[in-house]
Amino acid sequence: MASDAHDALPYRLNVGIMLINHDGLVFVGQRRDNHSDAWQMPQGGIDDGENPKEAALRELHEETGIPANLVQVLEVSENWISYDLPKDLISQLWGGRFRGQKQKWYLMRFLGSDTEVNIQTETPEFSAWKWIPPDALVENIVPFKKSVYQKVLSEFSKTLLMLGQQVP
Repeated sequence: MASDAHDALPYRLNVGIMLINHDGLVFVGQRRDNHSDAWQMPQGGIDDGENPKEAALRELHEETGIPANLVQVLEVSENWISYDLPKDLISQLWGGRFRGQKQKWYLMRFLGSDTEVNIQTETPEFSAWKWIPPDALVENIVPFKKSVYQKVLSEFSKTLLMLGQQVP
């Protein structure tokens, strides 16, 4: 894709969820469509007529089986965080209509237990899941999203520090 065609494409509106458990560890899932050892936090598009918080709670449930009553929203990113897809992926995702995503991020505390996590949802996105320390997020994500995760950690650093977590 030529640079000018790439630059003319819009960003897809999206939400991301940094879900932390009672130990301050972050939920990450291994995408079913990615066979590399790359993990990500739950995320997904905002449907027409849906506000970002509604989208975040819906996406969390769709990807992890965790209902809204088992989370507490601690913080919301002040800014939208955007990233560009690698040019070779643009034609493979969302019908080639978007250059990347523009995301609103939510820091949520998981109030349930691990037995209430169920990634075998109606349309599973993850093949496996685990809890990791916040300072291990960036090293475990696909390269083109590393800057997004650095920005998310920066946005939520004060809250994470208050919860006793190391932030890079």
